[in-house]
Order: sequence, then C-alpha cells, then structure tokens
Amino acid sequence: MKSHTFVVCAYKESEYLEECIISLLNQTMQSEIKIATSTPNDYIQSLAEKYKLEVLVNYGETGIAGDWNFALGCADTKYVTIAHQDDIYLEDYTATVVDAMDRQKKPIIAFTDYCEIRGERKVTDIKLLKIKRIMLFPLRSRILQRVKWVRRLSLSIGSAICCPSVCYCMEQMPEPVFLKHFRASIDWQTWERLSRIKGSFVFCPDVLMGHRIHEQSETSAAIKDHVRTCEDYEMFCKFWPAPIAKFLSKRYAKSEDSNNIER
Repeated sequence: MKSHTFVVCAYKESEYLEECIISLLNQTMQSEIKIATSTPNDYIQSLAEKYKLEVLVNYGETGIAGDWNFALGCADTKYVTIAHQDDIYLEDYTATVVDAMDRQKKPIIAFTDYCEIRGERKVTDIKLLKIKRIMLFPLRSRILQRVKWVRRLSLSIGSAICCPSVCYCMEQMPEPVFLKHFRASIDWQTWERLSRIKGSFVFCPDVLMGHRIHEQSETSAAIKDHVRTCEDYEMFCKFWPAPIAKFLSKRYAKSEDSNNIER
C-alpha cells in the first residue's frame, strides 16, 4: 500500500498545472495523486480525465487556509504533500522524504531544498536561497531535528521552509492544520505552531522541487498589497520583543525584492 499522497491544489486555469501533474507521475516512488479545487471547471476536469486522476471539490470554507485544510483531508495515507499547481517536483522527491520520515521515530513534517523557476530558468544560487540554507543548516542533523529550541531558532529569523516542499505526517497534525488569520505568512504561522509539538522537523538538503516565481502568484499579490510585511512583523513578535521584531521585519522585507521576476 502507498504511504504517501500528493494532493494538487488547483485554482482556476493555471497554464502550469499539467507540468505539475506530470512531475508527480514521474516520481521514482509512486504515490496516490488527487486534485482538490474550490473552482471546478472544464480545464481542470479535462486534465484529470487525461491522467485518470480524481477531482475533489471543496464546497466548504475556501481561501488559502480552507483550501489547504480541505486538501489534507482528501488523503488517507500517513504522509501527504500539498502540491502547488505552478510548481514541479523532481523525480526523487517522494522517495527521499518518505525514507527520511520513516527513519525518524516521530516525524512532524519533512521538507526539502528547492530551486526557483523564473521563466525558463531554474535558479539555485541566488542570495535568498543561500541565506535560507544557512538558516536551516542546524536541521541537517537528525538529532537536532528533534530539538524544540533548534527548530524554533531556525524559524525565529524568518521562514526558510519552502511551503510546497513540505510533507505532513498526518497523525501528528493538529485540527485544523492551517488557521485563516494570515494570508501571506500562513505557512510560517503553521511551522511555528508545529515547532511546539514533540517530534522532528525532517530536512532533506537536496534540491528536490522547483518553486515558480510569477506575477500572478499569491505571494506576489500579498507583497504588492503590503500584506506580507504586516504579517511578518506579527510572526517575529512570536519569537522576539516588539523592538527587535520591528527591526527584523524591516530587514526581512528586503527579501521581497527576490520575488521580482526580472531578477
């Protein structure tokens, strides 16, 4: 029996959805693959029929939190990855994260290093990605992955965990997993909550997925609306006194420049 499920969160008519699906089908270790959507349409249905995938429609709470919680609920395997429709997963993603989680006594989440997809380019060596790798360096150690203060230290100076790379161990997840308070920092908020749980944050340092940067993404929209800066400040306040949080949020805001597709 398969122990892992990819649930693709499909929204409207993304030109990248088929490429995402193909990357999941090409994994060296096969998973269950499902499509979850709150915007059912002929385009999504046609791709599902082409690749013989089940489509599950969210008629309940929508928005990012609602859609992601629904996606996790669509699976009945031990491990679940919410595949973002614009991204791709390298062929060894599933095999690597499942093996890494199976090696830990009590995994909470597993996540990988990643590249950015900018147009036709796959970028791995920009400044932001290098900084994130430094932030996550302590979590390369299987022993330190289990240490609460180490996990929280890595999160205290920013969110270095790439959300679409995350695989969730469902027996460890709270209910609900995602809270609807945030829009841009909803993933960072979730990692902070999960960091308090006894268990391991399993970091796989290989580049095993590609995260697409484009102007229609929710991250880009949140930056344009200045939502992200406000939410980041609130997140820093979970780790630091207000003056330090304010200083860090201003410095952290400069990372928004990396979301410029021209860079």
